[in-house]
Amino acid sequence: MFLQMVSTVSNSSLLQPGFSLLNFDGHVFFFGQKGWPKRSCPTGVFLLDIKQNELKMKPAFFSKESCYLPPLRYPALCMLRSDARADDYQYIIHGGKTPNNELSDKIYFMSLVSKTSKKMTFQCIEKELGGDVPEARYGHTINVVHSRGKSMSVLFGGRSYTPLAQRTTEKWNSVVDCLPSVFLIDFEFGCCTSYLLPELQDGLSFHVSIARDDTIYILGGHSLQNNTRSPNLYKLKIDLPLGSPAVTCTILPGGISVSSAIVTQISDTEFVLVGGYHSDNQKRLVCNTIVLEDSKIEIVESVSPEWTPDIKHCRMWFGCDMGKGSVLLGIPGANKQIIPDANYFYILRCKGAEEDKEEELTQTCSQTSSEDPGDSGPFEDSEEFCFSAEANSFDADDADTYNEDDEEDESETGYWITCCASCNIDINTWVPFYSTELNKPAMILCSSGAGHWVHAQCMDLSETLLLRLSEANVKYFCNKHIDLNKGLQTPQKVMCLKKPPMKPLRKKKTMKLSTSTKKSFLRRLFE
Repeated sequence: MFLQMVSTVSNSSLLQPGFSLLNFDGHVFFFGQKGWPKRSCPTGVFLLDIKQNELKMKPAFFSKESCYLPPLRYPALCMLRSDARADDYQYIIHGGKTPNNELSDKIYFMSLVSKTSKKMTFQCIEKELGGDVPEARYGHTINVVHSRGKSMSVLFGGRSYTPLAQRTTEKWNSVVDCLPSVFLIDFEFGCCTSYLLPELQDGLSFHVSIARDDTIYILGGHSLQNNTRSPNLYKLKIDLPLGSPAVTCTILPGGISVSSAIVTQISDTEFVLVGGYHSDNQKRLVCNTIVLEDSKIEIVESVSPEWTPDIKHCRMWFGCDMGKGSVLLGIPGANKQIIPDANYFYILRCKGAEEDKEEELTQTCSQTSSEDPGDSGPFEDSEEFCFSAEANSFDADDADTYNEDDEEDESETGYWITCCASCNIDINTWVPFYSTELNKPAMILCSSGAGHWVHAQCMDLSETLLLRLSEANVKYFCNKHIDLNKGLQTPQKVMCLKKPPMKPLRKKKTMKLSTSTKKSFLRRLFE
């Protein structure tokens, strides 16, 4: 194994724990950015261009027929082929967290429709499902199995918010393990079927799953209910005859107690397990080789790379599979005390150095998650560290580049800001006040100046008035600026009555008399 540091540039915060990498035609794409996409890259999908140990990010585009795809962290993601040996494929994306920490229950299909030297265009389609539809969740896995000439997707694990009927004021936004149900999804007919197996007793999240033909192996994972990392190795076998599918589960020896590990494929039958956590505060620095042959699995410890002191001493790390035996790993840069709040990235090449030189970095379909300790330990969102990239890190000749200046400051537009002097909204103590609230406080835009957001509860707005303001196209002014706005209002313009223009008076015409006529008139007058 060979560990190589990648040069990065600061001034943005896009790549953070929970991101995903997709591979199309040998190109690696990043998905799941921090915050909502902005106008410089509305799709939220970027090409990761790594050359000469430098990482550049280039925006990708969606076709006109595409649906909206929100940036999702910790989704389940895998490749879908028409059959096991087909060259054409697309990606399945299910669940995940939005930037507002809302959970998604939607499923998307993403495929590459056109490619040029400067522009990649994708098509994203949302798929409607019926039957036993999986609830919204994150930290789960999805795989595709092939049996008897048929294909189906298998979804398992994850976490979701506590059901509404079970919520309390103190634990309103808490998460729980999803039931250990195995979902079979037939995308051809759009139907789902769930199975409860006696061997699967506890819900798992942030586990590793590897699919081969009609078998899926599930390794590790974290259980919130027991606060343990499962040492079991599960073997799911899915048989797809003409009738109903048959799903069986077997517990095998030789499992590993780990969560948030990353798996990358180095050959047709060999995989490498990297990273993860033994416990909430203990990273797993040991690597393992997984061999799948003849419906059997063998897990052996392999030679670990020479980890740098920064990796050894940092309390958290995250990453994702890049394909062909390469993994992108990130650690918080605060350990180096050079640039605050910056990340440092490494590429771990699990193949030999000579093989790596012959192949470009791509991604295979390994069903992994990149959980940060915030989902299994006491870390807060503010402690998540993110990768950064500047606009000047893109190629100068690219017409479409990511511009960091277009990004808004997340700290100013978040839901947990101090909106006014009397603001009492606190992320640790807040409970829903309006019926429309779930896991974040309702906010409204004050139109004073450049505009700023305030909490509706801090403005003493009734729910009826709040709904009316959200539906009406009117400006709102907060309690601080309402009096100022009244003083600046100009009086209403008084309409003047229009008067018809007066016609000019006409001059009377006078007759001019000759001298002889005047004399004759005077004679007659005095006679």
